[in-house]
Amino acid sequence: MTQRRLRHKHYTVGWVCALPIELAAAQEMLDEKHHGLPMDSSDPNSYILGRIGHHNVVISCLPAGKTGTTSAAAVTIRMKSTFPSIQFGLLVGVGGGVPSTDPSRDVRLGDVVVSQPCNRHGGVVQYDFGKSIPEGFEWTGFLNGPPGVLLGALSTLHANYDRLQTRLPAYLDSLTKRLPHFSRERAGDDILFLANYDHVGGDTCEECNRDKLVQRMPRTNQDVKVHYGTIASGNRVMRHARERDSISKKLGGILCFEMEAAGIMDCFPCLVIRGICDYADSHKNKTWQPYAAASASAYAKELLSVIGPAEVAEIPTVDGNGEPTS
Repeated sequence: MTQRRLRHKHYTVGWVCALPIELAAAQEMLDEKHHGLPMDSSDPNSYILGRIGHHNVVISCLPAGKTGTTSAAAVTIRMKSTFPSIQFGLLVGVGGGVPSTDPSRDVRLGDVVVSQPCNRHGGVVQYDFGKSIPEGFEWTGFLNGPPGVLLGALSTLHANYDRLQTRLPAYLDSLTKRLPHFSRERAGDDILFLANYDHVGGDTCEECNRDKLVQRMPRTNQDVKVHYGTIASGNRVMRHARERDSISKKLGGILCFEMEAAGIMDCFPCLVIRGICDYADSHKNKTWQPYAAASASAYAKELLSVIGPAEVAEIPTVDGNGEPTS
């Protein structure tokens, strides 16, 4: 892969991920990798630099073992300072899906969930922030939605998918052929247990009672399905099916749970893209993480492919000066 050395000011897209497996998938989406740049001693972030389509992209991963909203905010703030021309961001990685009997919201392992304004939310809601009242828990505050250029790109992808024109399978296939451990075949079966049946023990569900599985209609093909709507974000891992379903119902229908977006939505105009690796229940494990990370990264690449350089040219940067890049 050809490598060039650009300058900090030449990077306009910030890509943030939380886990090394997500970082690995992100790097595989680069059309061109660039040489690293000297960093200020006040910025401990590590960066991967490169190009996707027309866009120069800077990728950073949260420090090992430091997931959550606070760590995500710290990494993002330092990225904005070091790369002053960033105009929008992508938060790309894995999340826990919320299953549904509604065919239009039938989220399954390996699918992709994208934050999009829905009902009264801007695409992401912090589900563990609010106040206790006699009737229960009341969520307070609203998080910013994605910038207009990204919402426009979502509309374009919607139309392309309706016309059966998508590059996502090709991007995903290219990655998994080179790195087979990211493939769907390595992920195993997509199984969902009843919400009132808890995990028996161990790293896998081999000892769990298969009579407690939810019977679902198999899909006619194994293509990744993309869902758009509200993502719930908080500082704790969601692995309780009944709580998952209760919060989703109270918030008007959640598609997935994750742990970073609430920390950056109000300081970093971005879109959240999550590949579904579990069902946010006690049966949660890491088996599907590689494929889910690959699916999310492939979608992010396709999203960038429909945003032209002219669309980005007039967007203010995210570093607070309000000036478009020149």
